[in-house]
Amino acid sequence: MSIAAAPEFIVEQYLSGVRVDSFLAKHLRNYTPWRLHRMVMAGLVRIDDQPAKGDDRVFTGQRVRIRLLEPPDKLLDPVDLPLQIAYEDPWLIVVDKQAGLVAHPVGDFQSETLSNALQSYLDSSSGSRGLLRPGIVHRLDRMTSGLIVTTKEHLTHRLLSIDFQNGKLSKSYLALVDGNPPWDTRMIEQPIGQRPGGNSVLMSARHGAINPRPARTRVTVRERLGTHTLVECVLFTGRNHQIRVHLSDIGFPVSGDEYYAAYGQIRKAPRFDGEEPTEERHSLHAAKLGFLHPILRTWLEIRSEPPTDFWPEELRSSRIPATAFEENEVDEFDVESD
Repeated sequence: MSIAAAPEFIVEQYLSGVRVDSFLAKHLRNYTPWRLHRMVMAGLVRIDDQPAKGDDRVFTGQRVRIRLLEPPDKLLDPVDLPLQIAYEDPWLIVVDKQAGLVAHPVGDFQSETLSNALQSYLDSSSGSRGLLRPGIVHRLDRMTSGLIVTTKEHLTHRLLSIDFQNGKLSKSYLALVDGNPPWDTRMIEQPIGQRPGGNSVLMSARHGAINPRPARTRVTVRERLGTHTLVECVLFTGRNHQIRVHLSDIGFPVSGDEYYAAYGQIRKAPRFDGEEPTEERHSLHAAKLGFLHPILRTWLEIRSEPPTDFWPEELRSSRIPATAFEENEVDEFDVESD
């Protein structure tokens, strides 16, 4: 007979004064407030060792304990998929995502996503189904590989999301582009908006783009490879498809890009739901990610080399690593608190 999990949580300052079921819903994200309220009413929740009532509110520093006799009612379907973990601690996981994997369920991709794989991983590591729920802090396009941050609990997700929205991170990508740029470094400062057209999920830096917003990308040549060039792209803004659109706009599109060709041209119309998605990847890899750890208050910098399928077949056999770091290298730096 299995023993029900009985996690205990300390009330954070920003949640002080909320109802006990709403507080628990922040921590137990695979449970709906309705189910948690039902467990409160069933006497399964205690606040500072005293039985909780349905309308009780919790305050900073209080201890809230719940016996999880009921199963989670909004659990992500766990799917056992291979994951390459670049960094992990009790609060977060940085995954080196393979191309072809969607970050979370959307459209035609409802099960075999990164979120589903992480749910399976967290269920195995915690020993309790649904106790933890992965939180995706930012996203990568399906056919882009590389580093993506996910969280295990709500406070880390909240703090990291705020930092990322405020630009308190460093990100750089490696891209293999078609052609040989006549410069070594270039700053692209071209607004990006939605491409005009019906079923358009595509973006554009051209005149006529809908609701354009400022976008800034620094591109540096790392290696010239004949008809292709390896470049490093540092983002100063976070627009959808930003690197792909900017490189397309200046005439050096990402090699293998399904949609964006040179000088803002579109190779084909975006597919509709139900149409078969491409399995051919483009050569874009999230290679370096730096951010302030929201709990440890240290600066983390994680780096990753592009996988083999990043390179066109004609370059794979003669490939010499162009970056100066080891695969999945992690640096930690102490940071003084504000």
